[in-house]
Amino acid sequence: MDFGRLITAMVTPFDEQGNINWTETSALIDYLIEEQKSDSLVICGTTGESPTLSEEEKLQLFAFAVKHADGRCKIIAGTGSNSTAHSIHLTQEAEKLGVDGALLVVPYYNKPSQEGMYRHFEAIAHSTQLPIMLYNVPSRTVASISAHTTLRLAEISNIVATKECVSLEQVTQIVIGAPAHFKVYSGDDPMTLPALSVGAYGIVSVASHIIGASMSEMIHAYLEGNVQKAANLHQQLFPVFKGLFECPTPVPNPAALKYALNLLGHSVGDVRLPLVAPDEAESLFIRNLLSLS
Repeated sequence: MDFGRLITAMVTPFDEQGNINWTETSALIDYLIEEQKSDSLVICGTTGESPTLSEEEKLQLFAFAVKHADGRCKIIAGTGSNSTAHSIHLTQEAEKLGVDGALLVVPYYNKPSQEGMYRHFEAIAHSTQLPIMLYNVPSRTVASISAHTTLRLAEISNIVATKECVSLEQVTQIVIGAPAHFKVYSGDDPMTLPALSVGAYGIVSVASHIIGASMSEMIHAYLEGNVQKAANLHQQLFPVFKGLFECPTPVPNPAALKYALNLLGHSVGDVRLPLVAPDEAESLFIRNLLSLS
């Protein structure tokens, strides 16, 4: 399974009552595929506010995305949690709905050992035929899967990729040791080009909601050997990469992104509590970032 180079972790649009806005969800899927050049979409990941989505909502979103994308891009379902049994259940239900893969986050809060992580992901992988992407984001989960454990898991046939929000050193270690079928993705927008330079395959992106076409251009410029063009694009895009998370102080994803999308005419609504919308200073920063002030 090739999920492509540019994967967008899609926001979940809400209406004024905080329910899923299905009209805007379909419009956003079209926009991300057609205008922002996404090769795959992650549905119900962190950027999709998975912690505040019910299981019913997640399954509805998976089914809706599969039907609406209609083969134009791959649909990756965020089915991981800190419960192995529930992750197995949700992954199996997502598989029945026709998704193309599953994104499984490192278990959070209960802080498993490396062996515990290995057995968690092994058990889920053995319960499904879906291609699986691991998701290592220690800033959110506290626990971090090691390069060694990732490489052990890479020997399981349907564990095909990892999304790494860690150091270039760990990305490099995984790239060096991984089997040919296993792909490493950066999960940190500013690290897209640096990660490619040490052998990563692509990016699971937040910023691609608004600069995806330019990110795709940057990736393909690098792959075609036009390193200077890629570097120039990286430098141009860097303020947006950083600004969506630090505006001017850290803002939890996807609060800033949703505000930006609303400014750009995509009615994705607000974030659900306990997240809150950007305050006045943060909102002004985002407007300036988008040159809309």
